[in-house]
Amino acid sequence: MDTWQKLSALVEERLKAISPGERGVFAAGVAERLMSRHEELPTDEQAPFTVGLRPLLNSVWEGVLGNSTAFSAVKRGVAEYMLSEYCHNDGQDGPDDADESAAAATLYAAHAYLFGCHDFATWTSRRAVEAVDQYLEFLAEQEEDDLVPDADEALTSEVQRQLRDLDLIANHSKDLRHSSMGLTTDTSIRLRVELRAPLSSRA
Repeated sequence: MDTWQKLSALVEERLKAISPGERGVFAAGVAERLMSRHEELPTDEQAPFTVGLRPLLNSVWEGVLGNSTAFSAVKRGVAEYMLSEYCHNDGQDGPDDADESAAAATLYAAHAYLFGCHDFATWTSRRAVEAVDQYLEFLAEQEEDDLVPDADEALTSEVQRQLRDLDLIANHSKDLRHSSMGLTTDTSIRLRVELRAPLSSRA
């Protein structure tokens, strides 16, 4: 088993052990990094469905950081997806817009916030790892070997980042344990600075 696989199993174990509130913040952070990368692509390379989920991701952030009024906006965003042509059981015959990494991670993060179960947070984590793997494949297709980093190192770096995210989130577990019930405005503002900013950072 490669290093990244061992660490990924550790991420999953930790996600099972923490509170739903902490899982929601973790998923939002992972989805944010994927969304930000997608938004930095040239306009003609951006997927309309993916960038159209930005308001939903912003609402997820509001919700996981203690603004209980965001629940309705997140619920509505998920419902719109569920009722759209992008939610289907047609396999490769249906549109694959929702299978783009940032889009899928955002939808998983929304579900993690709404339902709190660890599966959605775990799937968000996996989409970030898959995104790294897909990028490595893209580089390999360019046939310039010097551009392609070691796969195990690149995947390990992503999972290590996720473990650091979980360490940071653990420092705020007392607040996040009850975030679904709503937090004070001052607490939400503080968490936005202490969690959203660093979890969204590429560093």
